[in-house]
Amino acid sequence: MKIGILGSGTVAQTLAAGFARHKHEVMLGSREPAKLAEFAAQHPGVQVGTGAEAAAFAEVALLAVKGTAAEAALQGEVSRQLAGKVVVDATNPIADAPPDQGLLRFFTTLDDSLMERLQRAHPAVRFVKGFNSVGSALMIDPKLPGGRPTMFIAGDDAEAKQVVTALLMEIGWDSADMGGAVAARAIEPLCMLWCIPGFLRNDWMHAFKLLTA
Repeated sequence: MKIGILGSGTVAQTLAAGFARHKHEVMLGSREPAKLAEFAAQHPGVQVGTGAEAAAFAEVALLAVKGTAAEAALQGEVSRQLAGKVVVDATNPIADAPPDQGLLRFFTTLDDSLMERLQRAHPAVRFVKGFNSVGSALMIDPKLPGGRPTMFIAGDDAEAKQVVTALLMEIGWDSADMGGAVAARAIEPLCMLWCIPGFLRNDWMHAFKLLTA
């Protein structure tokens, strides 16, 4: 599969390298592609380009930018190239403010989510929430004593969620479909919960697991 990743930071690079190891073709889309040339050279199967080029390249895309930059990253030609495509939204609406006793601050409320805002702004894109409630070190092929962790996903397109579920299974994750895009209001704050042990105890190697009867 051709996977386009919008972003150039640690999460974007981790996902790019991981999907390339799983034999997918990957393109990282950045405002400054030249800065990623060395990374691409070290990871066979990874190309670099602009955001619009990565969006055009993608059969499935991932949005892996700061939450405050998410709307800007999807403007113009990027949005047009993503129309009709599955886009995994790994962003969180983290405000530009320090944590309060280990608790991140969000610029959304419990009555809205960043993914819903993106879906409203780009109705032709098939958004699925995912990869937002775990650190980059465990995103690809996580190995934990408790077994396969659970990735909570949400989105309005059932077929898109099936595509994402299959990708997650391939890279070591179980998935739990929480429903439509509105469920991102609950999934995005899992980032807050996941980060508390890190901020308070420097413990970043953990993931959520849903246990069912």
